Amino acid sequence: MRELTKAEAQVMQVIWQKGKCFVKEIIEELPEPKPAYNTVSTIVRILESKDFVDHEVFGKSHRYYAVIDKDDYRKFTTNQLVSSYFSGSPSKLLSFFIEEKDIDAGSLDEMLELIKKAKKSHE
Repeated sequence: MRELTKAEAQVMQVIWQKGKCFVKEIIEELPEPKPAYNTVSTIVRILESKDFVDHEVFGKSHRYYAVIDKDDYRKFTTNQLVSSYFSGSPSKLLSFFIEEKDIDAGSLDEMLELIKKAKKSHE
């Protein structure tokens, strides 16, 4: 699996949300200023060449759908993030969020509960 560019990720988010869609439908979901049809069409073809999407043919039109699951891509990018920026250490990532971000006490409590559950399941 390869990392997506910002534009590719934005298009993939729409495809994951809609399930199956035509380029026109993707454009409708993108923020202003809307990109040109040809731009989105090119991005979708690149995603297809990267094996992220495939298509069904309807006459002269193609309806696209995701081949890569959103959760699988999320795991891949999170692993890339931890590996590239946190020396492969999930605890350094967690420490970054706790120290660098303004996290409220409720969210910290939720994180602590998740850690406790994870610890119990690994014992």
